[in-house]
Amino acid sequence: MDRARLKKRAQLQPPSDAALNAPFATTIQDRGTVRIAAACPSARAQGVAAGLPLADARARLPNLIAQDADPDGDAVALQQLARWCARYTPWTSLEDGTTPFSTPFSTGAGLWLDITGCAHLLGGEEDLLHDLLGRLSGAGYTARAAVANTPGAAWALARHAANNQNTCDGLPVAGLRLPSAMLDDLHRLGLRTIDDVVAVPRVSLATRFGTTLTRRLDQLSGVMGEPLSPLTPAPPRRARLAFAEPIGTRDDMDAGLAHLLDELCPIMEKASEGARRLGLLFCRMDGTTAEASIGTSTASRDPVHLARLFVEKLDAIDPGFGIEVMILNVLEASTLRAQQMETITPEHKDLAPLVDRLANRLGSTNVARLTARASHMPEQACADVSVMAQSKMDALTHPDALGGDHRPRAERPIHLLPQPEPIDVMAPLPDHPPVLFKWRQTHHRVARADGPERLGPAWWLEMMRTDPRAREPRDYYALEDENGGRYWVYREGPYRPGHTPRWYLHGVFA
Repeated sequence: MDRARLKKRAQLQPPSDAALNAPFATTIQDRGTVRIAAACPSARAQGVAAGLPLADARARLPNLIAQDADPDGDAVALQQLARWCARYTPWTSLEDGTTPFSTPFSTGAGLWLDITGCAHLLGGEEDLLHDLLGRLSGAGYTARAAVANTPGAAWALARHAANNQNTCDGLPVAGLRLPSAMLDDLHRLGLRTIDDVVAVPRVSLATRFGTTLTRRLDQLSGVMGEPLSPLTPAPPRRARLAFAEPIGTRDDMDAGLAHLLDELCPIMEKASEGARRLGLLFCRMDGTTAEASIGTSTASRDPVHLARLFVEKLDAIDPGFGIEVMILNVLEASTLRAQQMETITPEHKDLAPLVDRLANRLGSTNVARLTARASHMPEQACADVSVMAQSKMDALTHPDALGGDHRPRAERPIHLLPQPEPIDVMAPLPDHPPVLFKWRQTHHRVARADGPERLGPAWWLEMMRTDPRAREPRDYYALEDENGGRYWVYREGPYRPGHTPRWYLHGVFA
């Protein structure tokens, strides 16, 4: 509602006082009728309620300004507002039923903030509440908030309590978050307040209304727990920096990032951890947020290297009217033990930062590495994986950790063809290497040969039952022709009566 009102006022040219103060409402199509989806406080005070046809609303308020509702945009804005509230606590979530909106006629969206252990950062619960409402009001949002020991009590106080009321005594039954049909039944029975419901024996309530009503009563009092699911998982490590005055220059953002890294990296070192993904959150004065994130191929806690990865990301950050808070979150971490510097070879030490910079500039999916797979078939012995994959970069930091099979193998070609290419071969029988072969319309007379090396089929794979060729063993030969060219060829299956095996070229040596 507030989002639509602010957008409409920004479109008014010129912004006269009469237009700015006029009653405002959003509308939605409901079974062929345009109805009020939400209305501002002044419109509600004059009888314009959610669900009322727009024609009836204009009959009551001729100067009513109406605009189409945007539930999807409201849901996105609510999520952004919840992320902005991370300046107060990392544990924020959307109120159940508000995203997506459960009904077209919304009376307002809500956010949960679990401020356990966070209120003292702003001087206590009252100061935190005052700061929150003040900032929302300055950004153009009409908000009510309350602090209580349980989510149910906080919801009831924020929605239905009078000014300065901090207990649920005398609150209407609507504060129990019950379905509208159940509320109507309670009113017909004369149960108008929560105190009236509490006075009724539990057995009678359960018999008439089931477990919903008793569960809400227990959640209100704290007898039954009501855990809140955060909008995003709480990061394992984080650092927060609030500014006395809003900042808006790139130099200030760089200095803030350096301060956060200097605070966070020693914490990770003490925990023997390194960052794999970092997220930097900027909280602006107008209640909006901006984010930048980077990833690393290997765990790192080097503040200089991590700051360098953020350089291009910060170029895209718009400070708006000013940034009040910067929060650096470790979104993903892995174990990083202390190492002796002399055990790290220079090439391994320098390659990881280069890979990180390429991956963050080009995208992690566009920078890949080869990793060993548990297969002795050449085309299946390695696979492309992202350099930002959770597994360690064996080729960079552990060049010997390529699996448990360390048996010596025959020489392999530097260039392996994407698919083996058929060749015509002249070879003595039965297991001698070729003496002549034709590949890509060129004849090659063999001067030297080594082999065969037999590789058996992977009998445990499903493809063995459907592809007859997959069941044949391969006999590989390393060949050198008269011109010095070296090739890797294989025969598919042995010679046997009624079967002439095919030959393929699979790779080329240097």
